[in-house]
Amino acid sequence: MRRIKIVPEEYYHVLNRGNNKQLIFLDNRDYARFLFLLIYFQSNISIYNIGSFITYFIRHSVFNISGKMLEKMIRNRSVELIVFTLEPNHFHITIKEIEENGISNYMQRVLNAYTKYFNTKHKKSGHLFQGPYKAIHIKNNNQLLYLSTYIHRNPREISKWKGKEHLYPWSSYQDYVTNNRWGVLLVQDIILGQFSNKEEYDNFVKSSTAKELKENLDNSYLADL
Repeated sequence: MRRIKIVPEEYYHVLNRGNNKQLIFLDNRDYARFLFLLIYFQSNISIYNIGSFITYFIRHSVFNISGKMLEKMIRNRSVELIVFTLEPNHFHITIKEIEENGISNYMQRVLNAYTKYFNTKHKKSGHLFQGPYKAIHIKNNNQLLYLSTYIHRNPREISKWKGKEHLYPWSSYQDYVTNNRWGVLLVQDIILGQFSNKEEYDNFVKSSTAKELKENLDNSYLADL
């Protein structure tokens, strides 16, 4: 991990992959479990019996979290989730630090909880992820916008989803161009507020080229993903 100082009110690109490029998601319940942790661990409140929420999601494509719990999460969150995508052996998120050490505590909770779940379920042991997560400071608005296109286009690496990235269920792309499944727990305004409507943002993502991405991202850290 790059040794950078993470400070409140700044945005960061956070990513990690499986140890030795191993798969970190083996079925839909795995994806749903990690997604639940990303969405609902933004605050440090305790959530019990997570498996029941995952079962409900697999059947209904939503998590049945009570309104009171959501209100408590929003009041107490230490980070804001902006963009995400989960792929078979890695993940990318854009996140904003709200409180000091917010990202550090958030990622520790998410990765530790998921590793424990994954190893127990799949009868594995040891490190699931390849070392500490990487966190890269997003230096300006151009990087923020083009990082969102990079993350949202990322599922095109999966052959069955190439050209259908906006339908990929384990990404926030569909939340940006159709209906936001997570409400205020996915903070879109910093990006969508720069476009006249969702269709304009969708066209921006689809028209972004490799050259533009290279010019607007310091993507040397992406080379080995």
